[in-house]
This record gives sequence, C-alpha cells and structure tokens, in this order.
Amino acid sequence: MTDRKPVNIIPDEDFRSVTILDQSLLPGRTEYIKIDEPTQMYDAIYHLRVRGAPAIGIFAAYAMVVFAVSESASAVSCREFELKLEQHCKYLKSSRPTAVNLSWAADRMLRVAKDALSGTGDDDDSIRNAVDMMKAEAVAVHDEDRQMCRRISEFGLQLINNGDGILTHCNAGPLATSEYGTALGPILLGTEKGMDFHVFADETRPLLQGARLTAYELSKAGVNVTLICDNMASIVMCNGWVDACFVGCDRVAANGDTANKIGTSGVAVLAKYYGIPFYVLGPTSTIDLDCPSGSEIPIEERPPEEIKEKFFSEPSSLPEVRCYNPAFDVTDNSLITAIVTENGICRPPFTESLRKAKSGEEIL
Repeated sequence: MTDRKPVNIIPDEDFRSVTILDQSLLPGRTEYIKIDEPTQMYDAIYHLRVRGAPAIGIFAAYAMVVFAVSESASAVSCREFELKLEQHCKYLKSSRPTAVNLSWAADRMLRVAKDALSGTGDDDDSIRNAVDMMKAEAVAVHDEDRQMCRRISEFGLQLINNGDGILTHCNAGPLATSEYGTALGPILLGTEKGMDFHVFADETRPLLQGARLTAYELSKAGVNVTLICDNMASIVMCNGWVDACFVGCDRVAANGDTANKIGTSGVAVLAKYYGIPFYVLGPTSTIDLDCPSGSEIPIEERPPEEIKEKFFSEPSSLPEVRCYNPAFDVTDNSLITAIVTENGICRPPFTESLRKAKSGEEIL
C-alpha cells in the first residue's frame, strides 16, 4: 500500500479469490482479507470493509468472477450455471441497495456470462468461455474506473484555484475507487501539480469515514487538511474559509437529485445559503436514468448500534432510546452547482446534460 494510492482491491491471478483492504479498521490497523465465499462477499460490502460506490462496483465484478470460477467446476449444464449466477447476483445486490454501482457491475457481469452461455457448443465449453469472458470483463471494469477517476480529477481541477479552501463530506478518494478518487481526485491531482489547498473534512458520523479515511488519505498525500465535526460546517463557511464543496455520489437520478452519505444534503443547504458552489463528482456509472428523481432512490437503514455504541467505550445513550440511522440522504438538484463526470461537467438543466454524459457524449 503506497502512501497516496492505497491498493484496496486485488484479484488473485487465478480468480479463485479477491483480496481487499479492510477499510473498517483504518486508520489504526492495515489488514487485508482474502475473500472466496459468497457470505464473505456479502459481509464485506454490508459491513463496509469495502466501500465507496466505484470500489463496490469493482469488488462486485471480481466477486461475480470468483463465484463463477468456483461453481464452474461442479455445474452440469449451462442452465444450472446461469441460475446460480443469477442467484448470486441478486444476493450481492441486496447487501447495499442504494449504491447503484453495485447493481450496475453485478448485472454487467451477469449479462456477459449469459451472452457467452447462449452460444453454440457443448455445455462444458460454453461454461469455460463464460468464465473467461467474465474474467476479462472484471479487469475491464477495474481499468475503466482508473481512467474515469483521472478524467474526473482533471475536469474537477478546472473548478478550483490554487490556495482554495474546500469542504468535503464522507470519503471519495482512492480508498473508495481505484485511483485518485472522485471528490478528492482534483485535490490530489492539483497537489501533484504543485498546487496548495486547505481541505476541511467533515468527520461524517456515525461511521467517521471523513475522520478515519479522508483525513488519512489527504494527510498521507501531504495535503493541508483540517478535521471538523459535521456540525461545524456552517461556521467554517461563515468564516469565509470555504471556496467550494466537493462530494461524491452513490446514485444520481435522471433529474440530478443525488444520493450520498447521510449529512450531504445538509452541507448543500449551507453552501447554498453562504453562496458557495456545491459540486458532486462521480462516474457516469452512478447516473441512473431509470430513476426519475431522488424520491425513487431506496435509502438503506443501518443498525442503531452504529450510533450508540461504535467508537464509544461505553454506550452513548440508554438502551431503550430508539435510533433512526439512514446511511444516505438525497440532495435536491436545485442545490447542486454542477455534477462532474468523466465525460465533462454537467450543469443545469441536469435532465439534458446527464443524459448526454451517460450516453458517452463529451460535455463541453
């Protein structure tokens, strides 16, 4: 693991397993986990051992291949093999329903397998061909993300200036992707080019991705980073210390409404009040044109223990006190200045610009 670009997902050469950096243990411990069983795959996503929309997609692609390699040895027919892949795809997607990259990658792998299995030839040859095609597709998913992160970083860098103060929420850096990241990408790329920024990283309760991961990545990269509690975002904006807000995204609806880590919409409301541009950065794979607006995005709810017990030596509240713990919220498109993708910077009206970006058309 390098200081700036930690290696978070490593497929084995034979694709019988995939190794991940356990992000739930950072920054205190750096441990890697070898994963080769379906329950391990599900748990790695659900328990945020692998996290960040693009990284989840990459992991899901490799997880589908690892499962296919395992099942191919005992499959007696193409149909049986296909049914097992469909079941595994559905199982994986249920681990975190809000992140569209998960379903995007798993479904993409399933389509490749089905196409290969539909060809002529005996079942054994068709199954071997399907596995080989899935291996190549998973590597392509990973490579595409590297290229997308670089392009997003380059477009995002156009929006900020040397010496700017930037506020970010949650974590959308190399740990959440393959390289550079999305929301942190322009900052890391600019730093490579000799630019200086002052980043304010929201700690991001309740799982502290900002404190544990974003501050860790930026500090290792030599970026001037100040950690703040989530409820301090307003005062640093009011003080005039923030020139732009950069956040990632887990799903972008067709109208530009954006689901991201809980607390993101509050940052957007504050930025609007203080006249600070609010930018969403993410690959076009997070754009869901089949989802008309944010009201149709499913919001994952997580256990109350994450609020009352995790990171505390003693529970922070009485056992009988109920908790509401949504993992994400939706930022209304009216609060978003622009959405930065690998195909360019999408501006309102988002319905049109997002459609162009999703189709592969470069946004000028």
